[in-house]
Amino acid sequence: MESVLASSAPPSGLPAGEYEVFLSFRGPDVRNTFADHLYTSLSRAKIRTFRDEEELRKGDGIAPSLIRAIPESKIYIPILTKQYASSKWCLQELAQMVECWNQNKGHLILPIFYFVDPRDVRHQHGPYQEAFQQHTQKHSPETVGKWKEALQEIGQMKGWHVTESDSQGALIEQILSEVELHLKSIYTLVTDELVGIDSRVEEVVTLLNLPSSKGKVIGIYGMGGLGKTTLSKAVYNKIYTQFDRCCFLDNVRETLTKSEGALCLQNKLISCILKKDNYQVSNVSEGINMIKERVCKHKVLVVIDDIDDKFEFDMILGNLGDFSLDSRFIFTTRYKRALDFFPECKLYEPEEMSHPLSLQLFSKHAFGMDNPPEKDASISEEFVKVAAGLPLALKVIGSLLFRRERKFWEEKLMELQGIPSTTENKVQERLKISYNELTHNEKQIFLDIACFFIGSHIDLPYYMWSGCDFYPESGIDTLIHRSLIKLDGGNHFWMHDHIKDLGRAIVKEEDIHHPYNRSRIWSIDDALNMFRNGRVNTFLTVRDVHEKLLKSKDFKNLSGLRYLEVGYGSVIGDFSQVLPNLCCLRLLHCESIPTDIYTKKLTVLDLEECDVKDNWKGWNRIKAAAKLKAVNLPRCSQLTRAPDLSPCASLELINFEESGRMEGQLHIGNFKNLKTLRLRWTKITGLIIRGNDMGKLQRLEESRYRGHQIEIPRLPRSLKRLTISSSNGVPNLLELTSLESLSYLSGSIPSIPRHIFAVLSFDELNLIYEKYSGPLSELPSIANLRNLTQLTLMHIGVVEIRGLGELRALKTMEISNFPNLKNLKGLENLLLLTTMSVGSCTVLQRLPSLANLMKLKDLEVCQCPNLVQIQGIGEIGESLSRLTINSCYRLANLDGLLQLLGGLEDLTLNQQSFGGKPSPDLSGLINLKRLSILYSPHLTELTGLERLVSLELLSLEGCTSIRHLPDMSGLSNLKTLDLTYCESLIDPPTGIEGLESLQQLLMPNCRSITRLLNLSGLKSLETLDLNSCIALTEVKGVEGLASLTSLRMCGCTSIKELGNLSGLKKLKQLDIEGCTKLTKVNGLEELDGLQILDMEKRMRVKYLAKSAARYGKGLASRFILGFAGAADGSSPT
Repeated sequence: MESVLASSAPPSGLPAGEYEVFLSFRGPDVRNTFADHLYTSLSRAKIRTFRDEEELRKGDGIAPSLIRAIPESKIYIPILTKQYASSKWCLQELAQMVECWNQNKGHLILPIFYFVDPRDVRHQHGPYQEAFQQHTQKHSPETVGKWKEALQEIGQMKGWHVTESDSQGALIEQILSEVELHLKSIYTLVTDELVGIDSRVEEVVTLLNLPSSKGKVIGIYGMGGLGKTTLSKAVYNKIYTQFDRCCFLDNVRETLTKSEGALCLQNKLISCILKKDNYQVSNVSEGINMIKERVCKHKVLVVIDDIDDKFEFDMILGNLGDFSLDSRFIFTTRYKRALDFFPECKLYEPEEMSHPLSLQLFSKHAFGMDNPPEKDASISEEFVKVAAGLPLALKVIGSLLFRRERKFWEEKLMELQGIPSTTENKVQERLKISYNELTHNEKQIFLDIACFFIGSHIDLPYYMWSGCDFYPESGIDTLIHRSLIKLDGGNHFWMHDHIKDLGRAIVKEEDIHHPYNRSRIWSIDDALNMFRNGRVNTFLTVRDVHEKLLKSKDFKNLSGLRYLEVGYGSVIGDFSQVLPNLCCLRLLHCESIPTDIYTKKLTVLDLEECDVKDNWKGWNRIKAAAKLKAVNLPRCSQLTRAPDLSPCASLELINFEESGRMEGQLHIGNFKNLKTLRLRWTKITGLIIRGNDMGKLQRLEESRYRGHQIEIPRLPRSLKRLTISSSNGVPNLLELTSLESLSYLSGSIPSIPRHIFAVLSFDELNLIYEKYSGPLSELPSIANLRNLTQLTLMHIGVVEIRGLGELRALKTMEISNFPNLKNLKGLENLLLLTTMSVGSCTVLQRLPSLANLMKLKDLEVCQCPNLVQIQGIGEIGESLSRLTINSCYRLANLDGLLQLLGGLEDLTLNQQSFGGKPSPDLSGLINLKRLSILYSPHLTELTGLERLVSLELLSLEGCTSIRHLPDMSGLSNLKTLDLTYCESLIDPPTGIEGLESLQQLLMPNCRSITRLLNLSGLKSLETLDLNSCIALTEVKGVEGLASLTSLRMCGCTSIKELGNLSGLKKLKQLDIEGCTKLTKVNGLEELDGLQILDMEKRMRVKYLAKSAARYGKGLASRFILGFAGAADGSSPT
């Protein structure tokens, strides 16, 4: 049975074509083994690989889908087995691959000689000779000759020769790396045709001044539609490989208008940089701390797209100075003044496109080629003129005209030429002609996205549009092909700002003066006003209403409403007789919900974090909702049992995550279309399915279980990610051939099922045993898990991790809380390992030699109190960039170890001793950028610090014995100096007064220091923290710190005066509470930017008297005011 494994079709809504990899092989040889593992790895890496689902090919010709897929693919991977040539289909496909390759259109062939000699392929010897003896009897000499020529070409190409002794997991990793490398040279982030952008990219890259440590911030500014975002993506593509971690934060201005928008941006940045999916922090302050502690230590590239003049970097992402000097930030904005916040920001304003380049971009979208056909050249020139050099207009207009008749072109040209040049929104008017050509259903989808769903995942809107008979599959496809929307890699909607503004302007034009008469309402003020008139037609969101109470009678006149979203409010009453056309109901974080609802047309029910209860009348209505496709009930803490959804045969998504009181069994019926089932952090104990067969759930893509002894029936082969928490009813994982990630979290059983360790396909394994029940006593061999790239093992009591050395594809490993572990045998075989963390292994004395781990970049060894030696670290000294050693008290010869690490950039030593020496010798760490020696009471001096000329951060927090610091005048790159809790430090740090790069000076609780040197030369200083420096009597030069944003001197009980602060125009926070001898602060009332002020009560009246005339009654609204000593509890105003 010959096959071509090639990839899944593009995600729903994406244009067809443009596959990346075509994988060819003979099915009986490798379909369920090597080819399946390779395909799975490519898919996990988000590489689109063409896949033919047919098990048996019929007829003599190559299938039409393959005829299209081969030239569309960029990379061909034929797996040449011994019987490959016996398949005429394989030979036909191979011949077409070679033909495309010979046309020099950028195709690449990467052959794999699987248990076959390349010479036999090239010369058709052995089994290939036997195969061609059969072919010559059945096919023409011309056909056979073409096949032989193809094999001769392939046999001479560089590829991989696989033998019995090779590790297939490591080989697949090499193939994947090679594919990714070649695809990176083709494209990464940008999918548009990039016309005339190369010179612009080079200009911006020049401004970024790589690899120098200067030029951290670039601002790209200009009017909308000019291509700023596309340019920033192209720059990102060109340089991202030069950074440790990268992140593209798009649509920032729009995001920050939403509730918790800043938190959303923080979580996205943290997830990107730490490479953790959907990382969540709970508040902005926690996010800023997380960014400082975990993100800033990396060399990062961050693009922050579309900011406005209200954007405040430090209030969202923390102090820019915390980031490495090697990091780079690229901002795009329509507002040049938005970049004033960054005093060293280099500016770039793209010019409008030249006429020749405009014509080329227009032609790409209108004709699919670089230049117009001769007969269409004249009219194309006219369209280019009316687009006025704006890339967005050229793309949208060209996409509209694609494959349309001449008469249509002429009509649209006349329409565009009729737009007055003085029209304020002339860009929108030019774009509107594309909107006008949409069908009714396509217009509805377009307006819904523009008003509500930018940045939203496709799932819930898609279900709603299906329920409204808008045919979203074709509608979304049309909008993409018209260049009106995009879907990103995660299937979230994206739309250009100008197009979004066009959509919202169209809705506003429905009634300029009365928003309640419009079809869609997204403003809270307009929404609340609407309830007084009750005339909205189709769409309503009421977000952040908080104490507003909405009643069923408020909706009685809204019969046309198909989408209702209420956030942080209360909705009460019986809705069973209102909203008859409602397709999507989203009540988010609501304390009260309707007693009943109308469900005839309901397709989406979303009650996230609502107080819905088991006895809600609506559950009976839900059972009758024949069109229901999605039920989203995360964090519904009042639910104690799972609702019975078994009658809802159309369901595709069920989410009960974190509904922690929900227990019992879940009736999910005979769901043939279910894609996603999430039960994590519930107490669900079983799934009740008709016929006890989950094999019918063939489109289940993700299933997460976390609870109490859940009984899991047979799961479908399509399952990709699985998290389970007990052994009772664990499915046979050997059947889950698509499984990518397994997380096993348990604390209630003595052992883990052995069949887990026989699964070959997945690449991520997390075994985390709960601490409270004692360590897991047994761990079977993991030798069979040869595809693993990520391994986490926690709280396990074995003395050895058997089979570790066989995981040759492993890249990331975390071993933690192994109280009996004596060795890490086989570690030396993990040649692809880049990140390793070993922690809380209390009896471990030695690590095996690291000499072979030439790719290791990040090593962390923590709380291994008996560890005496890390062998072979010197051999990887040039490649290792980050080392953390924490509480390894017996580690010998730390000095000698550090001298071998010339490539180290980040070093953290926490609670370490230095073999009786007052300091480790740092002189050999000439590339070091971040040095943290923390809570080490044995440290009394720093040897070799003056040689660390690349140092950007120095932290000696908690080093309570150090009394003097060496001269730091040579540390010209130093940005952060942290001396927190250096309680014995008596002399001020010398040489820092000339460090113009210094941005943070942190000295809280330096209780012995009496003075500081003059600080006026610290032109970049943004944060000065001297809290609780109780012996400090003066701070000279503070009045000259023009960049200062935060001055903290709380509890400086000996300080008597400060200089005049009137020149500190950027100061936002001033804390002088507890400065009991400070009697006045000159210039305070002139600090217009001050936002947080803490001061003594006795200074309050004097300050307020001076400020009242300047700010009047608005004074209190300017600050977070804190006045110490207000015993009466009175307000400061």
